[in-house]
Amino acid sequence: MPKIATIDIGTNTALLLIAEFDLATKQLHTILNQIEVVRLGQGVDKERRITAESISRLVLAMAKFKSTIQAHGVEKTYAVATSAMRDAQNRDDVIQTVQEQTGIDIELLKGEAEADMTFLGATIGWRNLPKKFLVIDIGGGSTEIALGDQNGIIDGVSLNIGAVRLVERCFSTIPPKPAELEAAKDIITKALSAPLSRFIQGRESVFAVAGTPATLAKVIQKLPDFLPDRIHGFELTYAHVHSLLDAFSKSTTEQILEMGVEPGREDLIVVGTMILHQFMRIFGVPSVRVSIQGLRYGVAARKANEFLK
Repeated sequence: MPKIATIDIGTNTALLLIAEFDLATKQLHTILNQIEVVRLGQGVDKERRITAESISRLVLAMAKFKSTIQAHGVEKTYAVATSAMRDAQNRDDVIQTVQEQTGIDIELLKGEAEADMTFLGATIGWRNLPKKFLVIDIGGGSTEIALGDQNGIIDGVSLNIGAVRLVERCFSTIPPKPAELEAAKDIITKALSAPLSRFIQGRESVFAVAGTPATLAKVIQKLPDFLPDRIHGFELTYAHVHSLLDAFSKSTTEQILEMGVEPGREDLIVVGTMILHQFMRIFGVPSVRVSIQGLRYGVAARKANEFLK
């Protein structure tokens, strides 16, 4: 079976998926997932530029990924970049630097395309999908909401609320000051309220993608490590999210790490949880189903079709 590698270059992390594509069944089979914290969006919300330090972290992560890709004999590699790269005025220079130093070509995705492929990736392999449902992807720079059904996406939006963006804009300390929490909450509430009427019809079934919901599932279950089989498909209730938001909002970074949040997310988890909490409150969502799949799976599914041509 042909092997495909896809790389999702986000605002906080870079994610690698290596999968096999079964030509007979047209199914993707995961071989491995790998993550690197690159914090590409550090300072981008204010300066509109990716820093030299962030570029160095990205190049190092891409070099690691390339080594893994080569070791697995992958035939096709596709890398996509999202919010931080979209916002950065020096994005072309960053993309060129990565290509020159690692040989990896990066495609810049528009917000709508990100929502589309995240929707596709989040629901790959799920059986008995509901008539209509939502997918929410809480990223470092943006949050995507998509409405769809078994035939695919119906509507999607990319909102400029993400964990890295709002931490830099609103917080000066961890734990945040009460006024800082309110400032972040106001921004999130306004952003989520605007598209409410477009997406509320899918609120009865929601899939939540990305590091925040996966981390919450890990913390709620008190898992010692990130265990995909225990996290993928876990049902996060509003009560879960509400209690964790309250706990995180009062905790130091050391205390947050002790709760089970993985390094690299400890300063972002308050805002990430707040985005999910406000989404569930505003849309009237009692629970969400966690999907550890996402954009990289959607890209793989789309690109795999090229093997059929």
